[in-house]
Amino acid sequence: MEMVYIGCALLVGCIVGWIIRKYIVSKRLGDAETLARRIVMEARKEAQVQKKELILQGRDDLLNQKREQENEFRDREREIKNRERKLEEQSTRLDERQEKANAKEQELLAQDKELTRRERKLEEDELFVQTRIDEQEAKLVEIAGLTPEQAKARIMQDIRQKSLHEAARMARQIESDAKEQAGRKAKEILCMAIQRYAGDYVGEQTVTTVSLPSEDIKGRIIGREGRNIRSIEAATGVDLIIDDTPETVILSGYSPLRREIAKMALERLIQDGRIHPARIEEMVQKCTQEMDARVREIGEQATFDAGVHGIHPELVHLLGQLRYRTSFTQNVLQHSLEVSALCGLMAAELGLDEKKAKRAGLLHDIGKALDHEIEGPHAIIGADAAKKYSESKEIVHAIAAHHEDVRPNSALAVLVQAADSISGARPGARKELLENYVKRLETLESIATSFEGVSKAYAIQAGREVRVMVNVDTVDDDMTYILCKQISEKIEKELTYPGQIRVTVIRERRAVGYAK
Repeated sequence: MEMVYIGCALLVGCIVGWIIRKYIVSKRLGDAETLARRIVMEARKEAQVQKKELILQGRDDLLNQKREQENEFRDREREIKNRERKLEEQSTRLDERQEKANAKEQELLAQDKELTRRERKLEEDELFVQTRIDEQEAKLVEIAGLTPEQAKARIMQDIRQKSLHEAARMARQIESDAKEQAGRKAKEILCMAIQRYAGDYVGEQTVTTVSLPSEDIKGRIIGREGRNIRSIEAATGVDLIIDDTPETVILSGYSPLRREIAKMALERLIQDGRIHPARIEEMVQKCTQEMDARVREIGEQATFDAGVHGIHPELVHLLGQLRYRTSFTQNVLQHSLEVSALCGLMAAELGLDEKKAKRAGLLHDIGKALDHEIEGPHAIIGADAAKKYSESKEIVHAIAAHHEDVRPNSALAVLVQAADSISGARPGARKELLENYVKRLETLESIATSFEGVSKAYAIQAGREVRVMVNVDTVDDDMTYILCKQISEKIEKELTYPGQIRVTVIRERRAVGYAK
């Protein structure tokens, strides 16, 4: 029985547990359904809100698009109206052109009719003239007793004889002019060649005097049968002139460097007292080596004075040789230093490279140290030497262009040209008598003022340029060119001068008023 009770109790407990669990499950399901319904309601509300927002945003977008389309429509409408207006204007212009073309066509038709009438009249006149010519020819044949062919032959013979005579006269004139020009050109070439070795005062530039302690030394210098003097001349390349001048020997030669070596060697031979061919050769060789060292020192001092550094040693040596070269009695090394300083000053004023300008100015005449050994203009020779020793392209071009042997294409080249002209043209730079200089300036001005229409003339730049002021009322613009050419030709005929002279004709009209 006890087991039955226990089984009943367990059954009742299970039933009660199942009921309780069912109740709990039912309650949880009810809560979940309530929560689900609340979530659904909230989602629906939020969806409604978002829907309204989307509808409002869509309406705003539609309004903005509508506004943009209206603006775009108005812009296109304005553009279409502008195009229509332009088309109307073009149509109007085309109508005007059409009218002008029609009028021109009518005018051309009228001209064509007039030309046709004139051509017809000309044909009639030509026929009439030809008839008269035939009549005249018949009368001339009857009077002269010659046929037209015979008359033509006689006339052609006369014309041929006159033409041959005129051609012979012209040939003689051309031959005479050619000879004159060839002679003048030859003289210019000779003068230029002489200038490369000596200046205007040849005696001062081609001889050097050596003082002797006594007259007895002359005999020892000459030597037995003249062997000593021949040895000196052969070793130095300089001529020795021993004349009646007391206690003086003259060294003559176009190379100042050789004359200086000969002078040093001769003075040392006289001081040493041993004068014979072997000793002469030894002394000349020694003096040549010393002169080479001195030339290099002079070149280095020149680069130091100019403030130019980094020049190749061979170019420095060539610079030193310029100490013994002259141009119109102006020392070439001193001239190069002066050009270097002028280039530096002008480059500083113009904002250019001052060091490069000084370098180009110092080296611009370097070719004069080689022009007695190499054929060609010294500017081109100098440019080749500078290029050989690694100077920059600008420096090489400035050297080559400073005498217009090459067309200048840089500011540096023009600077070197200007500085070279200034150094050579300033009064006192090159030896020239003051009277001759002043006379040349006066002659320049008098030549310019001798032409009709010239009011004033001024010689400037040490006679390298003459400026001519003309009367505005008597000389027009075209006449100024003719007047400039006439003045230049007259200067060439009547005046002797180095280089070239620039002629500038100025015509100016000024209007002056006063406000009261």
